[in-house]
Amino acid sequence: MAEKFRLSALDKFDKYNINERITADTVRLVGDGVEPRVISKSEALRLAQEKELDLVEISPNQDPPVVKIIDYSKFKFEQLKKAKEAKKKQKIIHVKEIKMRPNIDMHDFDHKVKHAKEFLDNGDKVKFTLMFRGREMAHPELGFEVMQKVKERLESFVQVEKEPSREGRNITMIVNAKMSGGKSK
Repeated sequence: MAEKFRLSALDKFDKYNINERITADTVRLVGDGVEPRVISKSEALRLAQEKELDLVEISPNQDPPVVKIIDYSKFKFEQLKKAKEAKKKQKIIHVKEIKMRPNIDMHDFDHKVKHAKEFLDNGDKVKFTLMFRGREMAHPELGFEVMQKVKERLESFVQVEKEPSREGRNITMIVNAKMSGGKSK
């Protein structure tokens, strides 16, 4: 998987035109030790070759395109490193689903609520799904009562993201942990 990320990240940074792949005749040269100026592409290439570096088109959409004299392999490495750091700092939130029935036993209900608290403590969202079968569909109010019990039991821990709503044979509700002082309870 790391190899897959690495390849896609490298492909992402191959979008830069370098040296002879730059198509414009005139370019705006910027960078370390060079004052920004508009010069011909051949002159910019000559300057880059003198320094034994690459001419990289940083901003192709401008008129003339902006180029910089840098070590391209080092530039790609730095971009890849930044992308990896950004990926490390991402917080992935999973939605955990808890399924119930309208005539759930009290012990089972308590057990499911306990699991929901554990999921919320781990920083995940919880989707409660109440499923109806057969003749249970004739009494959706029983399902909404169960969802109301869930809300009452978890009211100090959660904020309701999506109120209980009927979707076909199911009633669903999504909750996530309340935030207080930057930490979830």
